[in-house]
Amino acid sequence: MRNENSLFRRLAPPRNGGVGLIVLICLLLVGASAAAGYKFFYAGTGRVDAAKLIRDTAERRPFDHIVLEQGEVESSSNQVVTSEVKSRGGSGIAILWVVDEGARVKKGDKLVELDQSELETREKEQKIAVITAEARLATAEAQLEQAKIAREEYLDGIYLTSEKEILGEKAIAEQNLRKAKLTKDSSERLVSKGLLKSLQLDADEYAVANAQNNLQVAEAKLKVLQNLTKQKMLVQYDSDIEAATASRSAAESELLEERSEYNDLTEQIKKCIMYAPSDGVVVHANRFSSRGGNAEFVVEAGATVRERQEIIRLPDPSLMQVSCKINESRVTLIREGMPAKISIDALPGLKLVGRVKKVNRYAEPGSWMSSSIKEYATIIEIIDPPENIRTGMTAEAQIFVEQLPDALQVPIQALYEHGESLFTLVQSGPQEFETVKVSIQATNDKMAAIESGITEGDSVILNLRDHLDLMDLPELVSEDNSSMRDISEVKPGAPTPGTEQVGGGPDSGGPPGQRPRSGGGRPDIGTIVSSSMERNDTDGDGKLSAKEIAAMDGRFRDAVKSADKDGDGSVTKDELMKSFQARMSGGGGRP
Repeated sequence: MRNENSLFRRLAPPRNGGVGLIVLICLLLVGASAAAGYKFFYAGTGRVDAAKLIRDTAERRPFDHIVLEQGEVESSSNQVVTSEVKSRGGSGIAILWVVDEGARVKKGDKLVELDQSELETREKEQKIAVITAEARLATAEAQLEQAKIAREEYLDGIYLTSEKEILGEKAIAEQNLRKAKLTKDSSERLVSKGLLKSLQLDADEYAVANAQNNLQVAEAKLKVLQNLTKQKMLVQYDSDIEAATASRSAAESELLEERSEYNDLTEQIKKCIMYAPSDGVVVHANRFSSRGGNAEFVVEAGATVRERQEIIRLPDPSLMQVSCKINESRVTLIREGMPAKISIDALPGLKLVGRVKKVNRYAEPGSWMSSSIKEYATIIEIIDPPENIRTGMTAEAQIFVEQLPDALQVPIQALYEHGESLFTLVQSGPQEFETVKVSIQATNDKMAAIESGITEGDSVILNLRDHLDLMDLPELVSEDNSSMRDISEVKPGAPTPGTEQVGGGPDSGGPPGQRPRSGGGRPDIGTIVSSSMERNDTDGDGKLSAKEIAAMDGRFRDAVKSADKDGDGSVTKDELMKSFQARMSGGGGRP
């Protein structure tokens, strides 16, 4: 009070002055009070500028729950032309000529011509090898025939002649023995009568002994010939026959192998020219790297192909399908038989219909460049495909997961995720707002079907992330994980794997005495936005188009779509920055 009096004393005019200055001071004090009251009424009481609110009305109409994915057109029935020319040393064989991709061919038309010069050189060399093997076989057969003749020659010639000669010698020896015995007997009678001397008798006895010895020799020679010499010679001749037979078999095998190699070369030369097995449209079997970038193999003149490598595909244009990859967050919604609407990027305005034919149970293999989010291959059969679509064309498939004939729905921008629940901001009066918890039945890229929480006609705020101060969100309750202690096998106080003992402290990022091996703080939003724009803005126009957004993966794509505040289908860097800031500051939201 003393201060106010002193202030007025300092501002008071001289006693001899007028009252004009006092009136001016009063007017200034009233104006300041009015401004403070206005500011307190509009800002302190939560009043907002209605022009900054973007509203929409919850209404009932048919709702389509759609999963939208990019894919590639292919044929479910392909005639594949592969190289059947054997590779030598893994080097393969070069392509001399190949039919243009996209050309329509008839059955029997030439598709590919491979370089056959090396095969022709080897064919000539192999022909000489075949002739040499035939000569060796002829020699072996002659030797076998000679061995057989030699055996017969011995049995029917040499052996019989030798046997008869010995038998003749034996007969002569027997005859001489009889003569010697008769002479001896005669000499004995004459000696007994005294007509012949005993000396003559001794000579006759010697002649008998000599004749008997000659007979024994002849008998021994016959026995040796029949029992030993014959067997020895037969063993020798049989051995020669077996050796000649083995030589002939070896020569036959060699000739067979050489002829087989020659015939194989001749057949491979024929296979160097490949023909169409059926009518169709030519598609080159180019192979691209799973890491992205340039192709690993392009079918063109000069390219090298290996045995059993695909070169040409001839798809059946009447059996076409779309192959796409479904994100793991949505693959559980897809079932075989679901209808689909298909559009082809190369044919604007063309709308095709199809149905889901197959959903793989296992995720597609990733690479070191791919994210950790898994994708599952899905095949969509095209019903009555037109003739002007071709394999390899980029297609967009809208799979109708669920179609509700009458559903209460709002734009997905009207929903805010807080914890494990979804909330919306309903405007019930000019300055009256209500935070409502909702449960959704289904969502698509633009709308959400509401199951409970709001009613038809409610006015919801779309840019609620810019007005989070108007929302009355419940406090998040921490999850009770005390039951996890009962199943823990780690003793209390023991160091946790992946940490090291340090001095501890409030800035150590963990309990005292432990520090994580690697750490990090909250990522800078500006860095995230700049990196995202640089990575996904492929045309460099400074904003993300609908096509660029569709090429993104998973939840990040949904987050970027929700940043489109003006609904023009594209997202600028400023819109993305505001959306991420709202998510980071909202507690429940995640950039």
